[in-house]
Amino acid sequence: MQVGIVGKPNAGKSTFFSAATLTLVPIANYPFTTIKPNHGISYLRTKCVHVELGVEDKPRNSRCIDGERFIPIDIIDLPGLVPGASEGRGLGNQFLDELRRADALIHVVDASGSTDSEGKLTEAGAHNPVEDVVFLETELKMWMLRIVGKDWEKTARKVEMAGEDSASLVSERLSGLGVTKSQAENGIKKAGLKGKPSGWTREDLLKLVEIIRREAKPLLLAANKIDLPTSIGNVNRLKQTGELTLPVSAEAELALRRAAEKRLIEYKPGDPDFRVPSVSAVSAEQKAALEMIREKVLKPAGSTGVQACINSAFLDLLKMIVVYPVENPEKFSDHAGNVLPDAYLVPSGTTLKELALEIHTEIGEQMLYGINARNGMRLSDNYVLKAQDIVSIVSAAKRA
Repeated sequence: MQVGIVGKPNAGKSTFFSAATLTLVPIANYPFTTIKPNHGISYLRTKCVHVELGVEDKPRNSRCIDGERFIPIDIIDLPGLVPGASEGRGLGNQFLDELRRADALIHVVDASGSTDSEGKLTEAGAHNPVEDVVFLETELKMWMLRIVGKDWEKTARKVEMAGEDSASLVSERLSGLGVTKSQAENGIKKAGLKGKPSGWTREDLLKLVEIIRREAKPLLLAANKIDLPTSIGNVNRLKQTGELTLPVSAEAELALRRAAEKRLIEYKPGDPDFRVPSVSAVSAEQKAALEMIREKVLKPAGSTGVQACINSAFLDLLKMIVVYPVENPEKFSDHAGNVLPDAYLVPSGTTLKELALEIHTEIGEQMLYGINARNGMRLSDNYVLKAQDIVSIVSAAKRA
């Protein structure tokens, strides 16, 4: 699963991406700083089960810090989007091509209203950020409409003559975006579309793709630059759009992570505060800057919001859960004795068989049964995994 960082130029996307990954990418106050998409690894933060089990873990595919498991995830910083992108304006074509691979979107919005619709600097509070939300969702909708609607009536008639269903046609046209037949069927039902698809109007298709986009490419709003006074009222306005909205200061998060990397402070991504060690070499100027972050961001908002956005994208938008596969259910370990070595992020509804196949094809194909490591109960291959499950998979492949 991959999450895309989207938004207009100069809204803080690159800063958000750098803060989330600590990857150094160009950051500047002018449009189209991001020309090519930047790929990076960030981390989902969740409580580690080793605490409740009373054991000491030894992670392999993730990290555990003070009882918090950090699981690597893939994010991409996409080129800035401007009005007219669906028709190729700006870097629209490049943006939309890259967007195909994203499963969910974090829309970084300049909540301070200090950049216009094209990302050019303006007086703080002069621009209504709600307009940015409307424009991005409109561009996504028009882009999908262009893909679906091309020669629609002619193609729909051929499908009708062949006796095929409309959901297959819609999902086939949007397959490059990862749209499934089930999502197409749900979209058609929710849009209230009936009768022959060749009779559907442009407005019908527009309504359909809007519904499908929300399911196939769900998004949340990262209301950025909350340290600026003009952001306060705008964050509330953004929440009223109905989209999941989280207050964010990407700049503050980047500053905290860089300070922690240099061991000037003790801070984990997502923490509500930081601590300055007694032996820290923090200068008076740095201390003042850190205190400003504490007073203007951490105290009023509870965190910088960057980690919250990453967590919400995977856990709320994509409905994913964390599970822990082990080989020895009694010791919660792998064959080498590493306790709770792996934390897997899987979609809600994943079965034990599907997890086994993800771990290794041969193990999944020759799976016999599973074991709930918490209570020793045997599990069938169609057992639906729950968040924080610890499971052992027994297969003929492992026994051989």
